[in-house]
Amino acid sequence: MKTVLFYGDSNTWGYDPATRTRFDIHTRWAGVARDLLGADWHVIEEGLGGRTTVWDDPIEGYKNGREYLIPCLNTHKPLDVVCIMLGTNDLKMRFSLPACDVAAGAGVLAQIAQKSEAGRDGAAPAVVLMCPPPFASLAGTRFVDMFAGGEAKSREFAKHYRIVADELGCHFVDVGEIVQSSTLDAIHYEASEHRKLGEFMAAYLRERF
Repeated sequence: MKTVLFYGDSNTWGYDPATRTRFDIHTRWAGVARDLLGADWHVIEEGLGGRTTVWDDPIEGYKNGREYLIPCLNTHKPLDVVCIMLGTNDLKMRFSLPACDVAAGAGVLAQIAQKSEAGRDGAAPAVVLMCPPPFASLAGTRFVDMFAGGEAKSREFAKHYRIVADELGCHFVDVGEIVQSSTLDAIHYEASEHRKLGEFMAAYLRERF
């Protein structure tokens, strides 16, 4: 049996933009992937709403993805694959970051996994850097002020994340080629998009690992 860790934010946790609650285990994308992969794979969901790549959130607290990653890797090892999808929350106005710095932060997390001994026999696991999709229009949503300026920056993600993945020699998935962010809040994924991403990742993991 192979083990994969999905490390992300509220979109990995399974936030429903319509109800503001959590999708059930078979609806959220990691659960869809788990159902499709079957008994040959153990799928670990590590999603936390508001999680950043490497930044301390002065308002929400306890959201720094770097701080929890090493304990997380050690908790769940041995791991065959670590899939990292973070960066959306780095676009909050309070951080004032360009897209290239967000991608660089995601790259720091990828390097931590690459340098860890969390894989089989003390080796490092394979790493998949997953680039979050662009925002939908923020206009009229409750996030319009919190993420002011983030819509344009999110459209630059794929270019910068791909560069980082190439530099690190890790696998790369542009999630924006698979799903669209919901028009309900501009940031989260509706159930149909979770299904698409889960199906894609199940096939991706089978083919490459």
